[in-house]
Amino acid sequence: MPRSRDEFDEFAQLATNRLRRAFRAAYGPDRASEATAEAMAYAWEHWERVASMDNPVGYLYRVGQSRSRWRTEALAEPQFPDVPVELTSRVDPRLPSALAQLSVQQRLCVLLVHSGQWTIQEVADLLETSRSTVQTHVDRGMRRLRTTLGDDDDERPRLADPDLRQLPR
Repeated sequence: MPRSRDEFDEFAQLATNRLRRAFRAAYGPDRASEATAEAMAYAWEHWERVASMDNPVGYLYRVGQSRSRWRTEALAEPQFPDVPVELTSRVDPRLPSALAQLSVQQRLCVLLVHSGQWTIQEVADLLETSRSTVQTHVDRGMRRLRTTLGDDDDERPRLADPDLRQLPR
């Protein structure tokens, strides 16, 4: 039975936001728009197939990765926006650079869980992997961030700090 335009529009609103956040966390804001657009174009072209999937957002994440033209190029370190001056008393200005140095999987898992407030299960579903794999990426990424930033004390806010969600996207 053909799926309606309204069903696609409803799906697209949710999926676009989730995909954009995931691609932004993994590859930076510049590449996120292109990958999201590629994934959603595929979803529209193949809507009947996508609508019947158990994990359409996870599938479209893979589509966006493989269909984006930058995917075939060597991935340079992603560029994240600088920490706004008004947040530098609470957020280490070196954080964007430290995040860019994490592996793609670590950065994606850390940012989605701690800043995006996704559950471990939601990230596992997106990546089509196990919860334990996601937890390992989060743990290793956070350990590396703390080492890179020399931030082992508990006085500095964690990535879940509401101010971090205000960073330019």
